[in-house]
Amino acid sequence: MDAATKVTPDTIRAMKAARRRVAALTAYDYPMARLLDEAGIPILLVGDSLGMVVLGYPDTTHVTLAEMEHHIRAVARARPSALLVGDLPYHTYQSPAQVVISAQRLVAAGAEAVKAEGGRDILPQIRAIQAAGIPFMGHLGMLPQHVLEEGGKYRIKGKDDAGRAKLLDDATALAEAGVFAVVLELVTPPVAKEITAQFPFATIGIGSGPDCDGQILVTHDLLGAFPWFTPKFVQPKLRVGEDVRRVVREWVASL
Repeated sequence: MDAATKVTPDTIRAMKAARRRVAALTAYDYPMARLLDEAGIPILLVGDSLGMVVLGYPDTTHVTLAEMEHHIRAVARARPSALLVGDLPYHTYQSPAQVVISAQRLVAAGAEAVKAEGGRDILPQIRAIQAAGIPFMGHLGMLPQHVLEEGGKYRIKGKDDAGRAKLLDDATALAEAGVFAVVLELVTPPVAKEITAQFPFATIGIGSGPDCDGQILVTHDLLGAFPWFTPKFVQPKLRVGEDVRRVVREWVASL
């Protein structure tokens, strides 16, 4: 992306229409937000994945709204040209009334759009968010905030007819709501390809094959900056964790 051009939800819609690939990465602090923005990433997601890779929680269900606000403020201080999206954390969008308050808090912190997990089951909340003038990004497939309900396992979605039908129904609901983009996480590649071809929103895949309109990764995974765990579908481009250990040891030895 041209660093001088501010990315908006309409930009993402236009990229889908023009078949331009949509790249998205997570950012949780000011310096990384600046670096990613200078590299031309069109979407920066302040994801609740910060719970694991920044705050040391076992999963995303522990992340609070206040913690999301804190990190969104840090990223917003970079004044990115990228679209800044903030995750609505666990149990902050259980009703239309609650979700508007939660989304407005993230926007006040600097988010330009919000994301939440689910499809038809949260359609009233999505409509309430958009009625409040806040753009919405969807999230289908494996839903990290529901991992405890699935026995702590991150399971691939859409593997059978029932799973495919549910994904298509949820995607239909999101399309009817007019969302500008949807993250597809751990969706079988054929179903991800089908959703991408059938619906007008931009699909942004993570572990869902190559046929989505774009891809998103946790930046720590891309850079090898969280070496204690790397998802199977990620091939780190750097080994920052290893480099940090090496440089620090060399520095200590030089004292």
